[in-house]
Amino acid sequence: MTKVAFYAPMKPPTHPVPSGDRAMGRAILAALRDGGIEADLVSKLQTRDKDGHVDTQARLLALAEAEATRLIAQGRYADWQVWITYHCYYKAPDLVGPTVAAALNLPYFQIEATRARKRLNGPWSTFAQAAEAASDAADVIFHLTARDAESLYAYAPAHQRIVHLPPFLPRNDLPPASSGDGPMLSVGMLRHGDKFASYELIADTLTLLKTPDWRLVIAGDGPALNAVASIMQPFGDRVELRGSLDDAALGEAYGQASLLFWPGVNEAFGMTYLEAQAAGLPVVAQDRPGVIDVLAPHQHPTPAGGPEALAQEIDLLLGDCAERARRGQAARDYVATHHLLGAASKTLCDAITGTIA
Repeated sequence: MTKVAFYAPMKPPTHPVPSGDRAMGRAILAALRDGGIEADLVSKLQTRDKDGHVDTQARLLALAEAEATRLIAQGRYADWQVWITYHCYYKAPDLVGPTVAAALNLPYFQIEATRARKRLNGPWSTFAQAAEAASDAADVIFHLTARDAESLYAYAPAHQRIVHLPPFLPRNDLPPASSGDGPMLSVGMLRHGDKFASYELIADTLTLLKTPDWRLVIAGDGPALNAVASIMQPFGDRVELRGSLDDAALGEAYGQASLLFWPGVNEAFGMTYLEAQAAGLPVVAQDRPGVIDVLAPHQHPTPAGGPEALAQEIDLLLGDCAERARRGQAARDYVATHHLLGAASKTLCDAITGTIA
């Protein structure tokens, strides 16, 4: 059996806090298993420096050097045939994989690597340079979105293969279809920054709705809980903050919702879009890079349209159950065709076995 060393410097798939990053990491492991490849999670070292602190980067570099030394020693007695790193970028570079792969003469793969050369100067310069070096070292890089592909192709060294791996759900079938007649649903971590910008846009949109009896359930938790609760307070009991939901409870929420409403400000792509569409929910989101890669074809509102365009889209769907059902089925069919486990497993495993053959 083919065996790979797997590492996720941003967040290991065993991390206790739910996130899209963790979900995608788990999905990758499921895809490898589905293709008959065994993956060892070889390190849980998280290299993320969210604030651009030189001292933080120096500390993580020292930890990574020690971790690489440990893994080189371990790898001499392991039967790894490939090293795979998931999600390497300037705030959380792979400081371990290139060193270990080179020492053990392993092909080095990356999944969802991003190049950000504008960060080569500034507070993240050390980490940005490390992320660029890791990307340069990769034999194969799988990109998830068209936006990531642009810079990967632009700066790829001659030896490197770039492969498209569409984001996917870790399942080969679809969940039961939603009833389509429940409340709207928003799913996202409650944190400041880009996530909070989506919640602010949601609140602005809700004030413009003409549909009289709308309701919204928000699934998520985090440090911006009080801030989100505050901006939703004017809507009273029409907005319910349900907190963090486990997989079963979230699946139930999808199954009862009428649509998913998540604008997607600066989302990489968003697993919640795939989960919602798999359940047959039409999605109200903005046409943004990354997000658009996982949405069923439709004329989605642009950011320039602001909350007014989002409100028009919601009013249309809430007021026309036939259109809502049509869009929901189209979304479900789209996920079944493009974003389930089987196709992803074949893409990953063909590249791995073709490299080591």
